[in-house]
Amino acid sequence: MRASFDTFTRDLRNCTLCAERFAATETAHAPRPIVWFQPTARILVAGQAPGMRVHQSGKPFDDRSGDRLRDWMGVDEATFYDTSRVAVVPMAFCFPGYDANGSDLPPPKICAETWRGDVLDHLPDVQLTLLVGGYAQKYHLGVAAKGGVTQTVANWRDLAPRTFPLPHPSWRNTGWLRKNPWFEAELLPVLRKHIKDALSD
Repeated sequence: MRASFDTFTRDLRNCTLCAERFAATETAHAPRPIVWFQPTARILVAGQAPGMRVHQSGKPFDDRSGDRLRDWMGVDEATFYDTSRVAVVPMAFCFPGYDANGSDLPPPKICAETWRGDVLDHLPDVQLTLLVGGYAQKYHLGVAAKGGVTQTVANWRDLAPRTFPLPHPSWRNTGWLRKNPWFEAELLPVLRKHIKDALSD
């Protein structure tokens, strides 16, 4: 029998599976799962993992990447952070930490293996899913994401209107956006329309 939503999210917020892993990183931090969804959500934002700023604030995409993502979606902060309408479910719920070079570590696979299927079961009303970055695309699309992020995003028409693959909105990807002007010219207008439709139903 599936646990109640409140019981499930309480257990998720209290998860410490990666405590030893995080303690061994350069940041030596403790787990802090960022749980940001309600069963009524119509849009699922499937991302990678919280960064340090989100780890500290407890609010997903609370950074410049979030500003860009909300612009891509055509929504304001109030809409984006309304958990009854938008679910933010990364591949790992905790900040993975930095390596010795100060680079982000990948989301631990054990997080998705342990929690993701049950999380998605608790989101029965999702109409539109955004796959933000390679980790989410590989998980949700499997072999369909083998060509890498650029190829997967370029094939967005094969997945729309239920699913839209996106590059990570990090400002490090500004060069990618310049090299691929079709993303903003062709994909984003369609994405914004379907997001508006999903939120207005």
